[in-house]
Amino acid sequence: MTSEKTIQTLQKEVDDYIGQFKEGYFPPFQMLARMTEELGELAREVQHVHGIKKKKSTEAKKSMEEELGDLLFVLICFANAEKIDMQRAHDRVMDKFNSRDKHRWTLKEEQS
Repeated sequence: MTSEKTIQTLQKEVDDYIGQFKEGYFPPFQMLARMTEELGELAREVQHVHGIKKKKSTEAKKSMEEELGDLLFVLICFANAEKIDMQRAHDRVMDKFNSRDKHRWTLKEEQS
C-alpha cells in the first residue's frame, strides 16, 4: 500500500533520484523534447484504448497509467530544474480558472 504524497513530496523524491547522478537534470530543450516524447506515447495509448487504431499483437503492452506516470516524472524534472514550485503553480492556475472561467461552463444542478 502506498501512502498519499503531496506535490512537494513528489518533487523532492524526483530531485533526490536525479541528485544521485553527476549529469543532473537535462537542459531545458532536451527536457521539452523528453516531455513531447512522453506525451506522444500517451497519445498512442489513448488511441489504442479509445480510438480506431487498436494495438498490434506485436506491440509492447503499456497502459495510459504508465504513460501518464512517465509524463508526470518528466514534468516534475522540468519544474525542479527550473526551480518551479508545482504546488504554487497549481494554486495559481486554479485561482485563474475559478475567477476567469467561473461562469464559462454549465454547472451541474444541485441534487437534493
